[in-house]
Amino acid sequence: MEKAIEVKNVVKTFTLSKKQQKINQTNEKLKVAVNGLSFDAYKGEIYGLLGSNGAGKTTTLRMLSTLIKPDEGTLYVDGINVVKDPILVRSKIGFLTSELKLEDFFTTNYLYDFYSDLHNIDPEVREARKSELFKRFEITDFAEVKIGDLSTGMRQKASLAISLAQDPKIIIFDEPTNGLDVLTAKIVTDFLLELKQKGYTIILSTHIFSLVEKVCDRVGIMVDGKVLLEGTLDELTKEKSIEDVFFNLYSSIYGGNV
Repeated sequence: MEKAIEVKNVVKTFTLSKKQQKINQTNEKLKVAVNGLSFDAYKGEIYGLLGSNGAGKTTTLRMLSTLIKPDEGTLYVDGINVVKDPILVRSKIGFLTSELKLEDFFTTNYLYDFYSDLHNIDPEVREARKSELFKRFEITDFAEVKIGDLSTGMRQKASLAISLAQDPKIIIFDEPTNGLDVLTAKIVTDFLLELKQKGYTIILSTHIFSLVEKVCDRVGIMVDGKVLLEGTLDELTKEKSIEDVFFNLYSSIYGGNV
């Protein structure tokens, strides 16, 4: 199978402020968010990074999306070195994260057009795709409503539509259903499966076991900045649930009951 994403021996460390040290209840000035991480995602599959908060999932996806650079190691998207050619990588991917906020003052319609123009999309193509995505995510009637006046679920759907404006074949989602109501989460989940059927490559991070079981072809379980267990759901679970596999792994590392 052809690789869409390659992560090799990646390390990322952050310097903690006094406030962050207090929040993390530590005197350490450095935090190793990603620690020798390696994994591959293949074209046409949904690969899930499963882990608790602080496992390094978001940091990993931010590096793949060229927002931050690794301290060590290499990352490739569609064979392109993320650090050496970030602009080309950005042209290949769509990235959605709750940490990237759309400007409250603008409408979804305006922002969709703005990001489409950044990708030099032909206006006719832009309008056809916008119509398709807005209808798919049920935001057509809210297209001229300012982002700040939308509900949380509607803002998430607007962000999703905008992140897919250039029709990227490699899509990176950080917690795609986090904070969504059950109806909106189902719309997003169903859309992920539709994209997979069309041959798109999707990598997502999540702590939601049911999402992994429903959409992922393969999953890497992250603990302390590393993928410690990886495989298809059948390979990992056998007669167990992915939840049991995760907590058994976690208990084997930290001991006690989780």
